[in-house]
Amino acid sequence: MKKNQKGFTLIELLIVVAIIGIIAAIAIPSLLRARVSANEAGTIGDVRSIISSQAAFQSAANGWYAPITCLSTPTGCITAYPTNAPTFLDQTMAAMGAKSGYNRTFYPGSVPTGLPAGLVGVLDGYCYSAFPSSVGQTGVRGFGGDASGRVCQNQGGLDQCNTEPGPNGPSSMAATCNVIQ
Repeated sequence: MKKNQKGFTLIELLIVVAIIGIIAAIAIPSLLRARVSANEAGTIGDVRSIISSQAAFQSAANGWYAPITCLSTPTGCITAYPTNAPTFLDQTMAAMGAKSGYNRTFYPGSVPTGLPAGLVGVLDGYCYSAFPSSVGQTGVRGFGGDASGRVCQNQGGLDQCNTEPGPNGPSSMAATCNVIQ
């Protein structure tokens, strides 16, 4: 071997690897926090979209609310609704389950009796809840919205809707929910 060979020594390479490791240790927690913030912001937007869609449907359905599927296919609940008219909500948002690190659940209210002609399966209330799939990793707070128009949060990442029957549930949130301003 020649004495004039150029290259990096083992020490120089180890120093570079150590610097990269330090930078990664600083950057990764910030990236995870940014992902959690983005998931939470998107979920709050989805809850607000559901509330707005329900308000628009309520206006078209004589004061009644819709099952989540009727927001994306209104002709299923309002029989005279034109098939070429716009829907109240995009079908991808009407799908329940996991989205952006949050589990989404729709709790329908009761189906009233004696509905006017042209209305099928409409509801007297609803509650939409979203809670993290993995608390602390995909999100920290749980969110919800109901017919009151409130968007509420829970710092523990819990379901915001009442799950027990009674005057306020399961199609509503607790009266003392922590409202997002």
